[in-house]
Amino acid sequence: MPLKIMKLAIEATSLISVNPLITRLFYEVPAALEGPTELTIDPASFWTDTGGAATVLPVLTAENSSFEVFINGVLQMEDISTYTPGATGVGSLVLTIPDGSSVLAGSPVVLVVTNYAPTSDVDIVT
Repeated sequence: MPLKIMKLAIEATSLISVNPLITRLFYEVPAALEGPTELTIDPASFWTDTGGAATVLPVLTAENSSFEVFINGVLQMEDISTYTPGATGVGSLVLTIPDGSSVLAGSPVVLVVTNYAPTSDVDIVT
């Protein structure tokens, strides 16, 4: 009998789903801001997608989440914002307006929080 490579006969299929949960919150800057300054936005100051008042900033799931901040429709650099999840008195979004920058009164601030709840299903046939 000739030499032969011996191996296991295994077939596997996998189904992976990322399952994003997206929360969009909206705020309108009440007065013009000139940097350097900070703007702290409380959860109750945000509106939800349905126009209702927000009550809490969502918790960020470790290693499976992100948040983005848009001012006047423009995505902002990560280091100008500090995000703290929680309800009024605990949670907040703090925007650091750098020297030489400004935000006009009435400018929309949109906070987008995305948490992923990945699942996987593996089927192995031997």
